[in-house]
Amino acid sequence: MDNGEDWDELGENKRQRKRRRQHRQKGPKRTSERSKDESFARTEEDNFLSNLEAKSGAFNWMKEDRYKRMFRDIETKIQGALGVGTYDWVDRRVFDQVFDRLTLMSLYKLMKAGTIDTLDFPIARGKEAHVFRATTIDGRTIAVKIFHTSNAVFKNLVQYIEGDPRFGGLRRRHRDLVDIWVRKEHRNLSRLARWGLNVPRPLGIHKNVLVMEYIGSETVSSPKLREVKVEDPERVFDILLEFLAISWQKANLVHGDFSPYNILWHDDKPVVIDVGQAVVQSHPKAQEFLVRDVTRLVEWATKNGVEVTLAEAMFEVLNMELGHVEQLQYEEE
Repeated sequence: MDNGEDWDELGENKRQRKRRRQHRQKGPKRTSERSKDESFARTEEDNFLSNLEAKSGAFNWMKEDRYKRMFRDIETKIQGALGVGTYDWVDRRVFDQVFDRLTLMSLYKLMKAGTIDTLDFPIARGKEAHVFRATTIDGRTIAVKIFHTSNAVFKNLVQYIEGDPRFGGLRRRHRDLVDIWVRKEHRNLSRLARWGLNVPRPLGIHKNVLVMEYIGSETVSSPKLREVKVEDPERVFDILLEFLAISWQKANLVHGDFSPYNILWHDDKPVVIDVGQAVVQSHPKAQEFLVRDVTRLVEWATKNGVEVTLAEAMFEVLNMELGHVEQLQYEEE
């Protein structure tokens, strides 16, 4: 259970508040217009909190002063994710499912650190996470992947964590599994990026929130490979086969869920995503996962007219000449 120790800076002792009230009383009075604006903002916030409370008691924590101040500080920065403007199809159910107390705290930390400025709109949603397009303070577009903390889906993914020496001492509490899974995806992305593989570059992490390079246009994320008609499937097959070979031979990783659902099509090239389940070679199921990954790639290739067998593809992954591949001097931003 979260004891709130990470959020002491949000609270103020009574003496500090008293001094500030005295200072305001001694200073010049606020203008009527400013008072009305602040009164309106507080009323809107109170109405919003009341609506949440009416629907679910899970948000009673937001009535506490320190959390209300936190939420007031970031509320305008997450309006796009909550369904304001063009993307009003996102209703309060998204808030209920995604933006719980721990998630809002993580976003608060990342926003205060300057990693994120605003969440703009959702671009993907799944059982484990929602992904949002976001913007940095200097105007760069990024992706923010928020992993759900309120469901038990990660208990079904323990097989990808157990046996990985990077994450020893596994505890089976749901919150612990979520935190480990997010750190695992972050580390896997970093490792693959160091070998020059085409994956979203990781930019930051806090608890259940992962910040990454954004893959898409100004208005929409790039489509998945399963959603596009590829003009030269043999070229794409060769690129993806080399991806698997470099991952296995150089990065010592197996993706574990390599399919057209987890590959984006961007700038006429495939970009591999969702690497949280990727395991190291020493994992007891690494070889099983590798065979499954190659099988799925061969199935996609044959459906698109490429003549290749599973045996041929497996031989290439295990024996491909990769002398030209060198590890990059990669630093996370």
